[in-house]
Amino acid sequence: MSTPDTWVHLLRHGEVHNPDGILYGRRDGFHLSDRGRAMALKAAGHLADRDITVLRSSPLERARETAAPLAEKLGLEIGVEERVLESTNLFEGKRFAGGDNALRDPRTWRHLYNPFKPSWGEPYRQVVARMLAAVDDARQAAEGHEAVLVSHQLPIWITRLAVEKRSFLHDPRKRQCTLCSVTSFGFTGSEVTQVAYAEPAIDLIPRGDVAAPFSAGDAPEELKPEGTPPE
Repeated sequence: MSTPDTWVHLLRHGEVHNPDGILYGRRDGFHLSDRGRAMALKAAGHLADRDITVLRSSPLERARETAAPLAEKLGLEIGVEERVLESTNLFEGKRFAGGDNALRDPRTWRHLYNPFKPSWGEPYRQVVARMLAAVDDARQAAEGHEAVLVSHQLPIWITRLAVEKRSFLHDPRKRQCTLCSVTSFGFTGSEVTQVAYAEPAIDLIPRGDVAAPFSAGDAPEELKPEGTPPE
């Protein structure tokens, strides 16, 4: 296996203050919770000693707030990267818990006919195309060093599936992309030669609370860390 010369890390944002339990998607006004800010500090501590020269974030508040502690530790400006934005979703603004679960409403079922696309939101291939373009730009900007892009669960996970040449069809509850996790792509030249994953905030995630204030279905059933990029 070739030793990567450049790393691009995809950092998922921390826990969001979302007491109503809605799917917030691209909506403004959703900020990190107190626990989410603690998660961001954990992620910053995990990444601060790495050779990071580029730091960019989705424009949404929760992503920029997650990037802030790392930017302070590294002395870097946070660049805004629109291409790592959350995916669109027709269920944005709806609840998926309790008596008003949107999936129990027959009027929503017509949006669920094609899980491969998916029919309820931005096509997976479109998400991957924009994410990989952002990753490649970050790789070039940080060539010989490392970059961090702060993004969101679905875009990060779908991008990893594409890089690993796996099917896009999956159970959202089993995405290996916990809050403030780090999915890392190691590049040799312009090719990904290594994929790594770490969960620096795993001790702050409520393991038994699948209705925690993430988006509906975000809480995975298994939280198993896998290694981190080599020092």
